[in-house]
Amino acid sequence: MEKNKRDSFGTRWGFILACIGSAVGMGNIWMFPTRVSRFGGGSFLIWYFLFVVLVGFTGVIEEMSFGRASRSGPVDAFGKACRSRGFEKLGEAVGMIPVLGSLAMAIGYTVVMGWIFKYTAGVFLGSTLAADSVDEFSASFGSMASSFGNNGWQLSAAAAAFAILALGVGRGIEKVNKVLMPVFFFLFLGLGIYILFQPGAAQGYRYIFRIDRELLFSPEVIIYAMGQAFFSLSVAGNGTLIYGSYLGDDEDIPASARNVAIFDTLAAVLAAFVIIPAMATVGAQLDQGGPGLMFIFLPNLFRGMAGGTVIAAVFFVAVTFAGITSLINLYEAPIATVQEKCHLDRRKACAVVGVAGVATSICIQGIVSGWMDVVSIYICPLGAGIASVMFFWVLGKDFAQKETARGRQKPLGAWFYPLGKYVFSGMCFLVLIVGAIMGGIG
Repeated sequence: MEKNKRDSFGTRWGFILACIGSAVGMGNIWMFPTRVSRFGGGSFLIWYFLFVVLVGFTGVIEEMSFGRASRSGPVDAFGKACRSRGFEKLGEAVGMIPVLGSLAMAIGYTVVMGWIFKYTAGVFLGSTLAADSVDEFSASFGSMASSFGNNGWQLSAAAAAFAILALGVGRGIEKVNKVLMPVFFFLFLGLGIYILFQPGAAQGYRYIFRIDRELLFSPEVIIYAMGQAFFSLSVAGNGTLIYGSYLGDDEDIPASARNVAIFDTLAAVLAAFVIIPAMATVGAQLDQGGPGLMFIFLPNLFRGMAGGTVIAAVFFVAVTFAGITSLINLYEAPIATVQEKCHLDRRKACAVVGVAGVATSICIQGIVSGWMDVVSIYICPLGAGIASVMFFWVLGKDFAQKETARGRQKPLGAWFYPLGKYVFSGMCFLVLIVGAIMGGIG
C-alpha cells in the first residue's frame, strides 16, 4: 500500500493513551455497571472478559494495522484495498460508511458532552445537586435534554473538542490524552477508595464477584457481554483505524492493542466498583442505565452522601475527561477524510466538519437517543465488519501477517489470521443482526 507523509504521534504511550481515551467513554460509565448489576455480577464479567480478549486481539489489532498500512482514513484505506481487484472507487464509496458513522456518532456525543459540561459546572455553581427528589432531578434533566434545551453548554463542549483537534495529532490529541487519561484513572481510583469505606458498600462488592450458574450460561447474558465488549473497544472501522494511520513502522501494534484492552477494561471495572457499591450503601438496586443513571439517579445519590458535593465534583470532572477524549476521536476520521479528499489544511478541515457537526447537534437535541441508537445498532458494527472483510478477506493472509508483524521481534501466532477472518468478522455481523433484532446490545 502507498504511504503518504502524515501527522503522527510522538511517543508510543501517547498513541496508547489516545486509543484508551477513544475507547473509555459513556459505555464504560453509564452502561457497564448496569449490565454487571443486571446480569449477575461475575456471571456477566466472565463472558465480558473473554470477549474483550477476542476483540482486542483481533479487531483492535486489525484496525490499527490497516490504518498504519494505508497511512489514510477509511475512504482511502478501503479504496487502496480494492485497487488490485479493479474496484478502487467502490472501495472508497464503501469507506464512507464508517466515516459517516463516526461523524453521526460524534454529533450525538456532542449533545451528551453538552449535558456533561453543564452538570460539571453545576457541581461548582450549586445547581447540579439542588433538586430534592428523583422526580425533580428527572424534570431538570428532561428540560435540559429537550429540543434546543442546552445550546450554550453544547457549544462550549464542541469548542473545546475542536480547539484540541485544530492543534493536530501530536500537539493536540496526544498531549491532551497524556494529561486527561491518567487524571481520569486517578480520580476514579480515588472515588473507589472512598466508596470502599462507606457502610454497606461490601454488599455491592459481593454482588459484583458472585457467580449465578443459571445466568452464566444464559444466552441473554452472553449476547449483552459480547455487545458491551465490542462497543467498548471502539471497533467501527473509523477511530482506531485513523489513529493507527499516524503510527510509525516501529510500533508493536499487538502490544499496544493489549494495553488498550487492559486499560479500557480497567476503566469499566473501576466504574462498576464505584457505582454498584455506592448504590448498595443506600440499599438501592442498580437497574437504570444510560443517561438516567448519570444525570438523575447518581446526582440524587450523591446529594444524600456525606461529602456528596466533593464526590459529585470528582465524578463529573472525571466523566468530562473521558467524554472529551472520546469526542475528539470520533471527529478525527471525518476531519482526516476532508483533508484527504478536499486537500484542505487541518484548521480548514476542522472548520468544515465543525460547522456541519455542531449545527446538526444543536438540531437533534430532542431526538438524540434515537439518533445514537441508529448509529450504534447499524452503522458501527457494519463499519467494523467491512473493515474486517477488507483486511482479512480482500487483502488476504500474507498482507495481514506482514502488517501485524511490522515493529515486532516475532510475528503473531498462526491463530491470529483464522480467528480474525472467521470469528471476528462473523462476530461483527452477528452484533449487527442481533442488535437490530433486540433493539441494541451495546
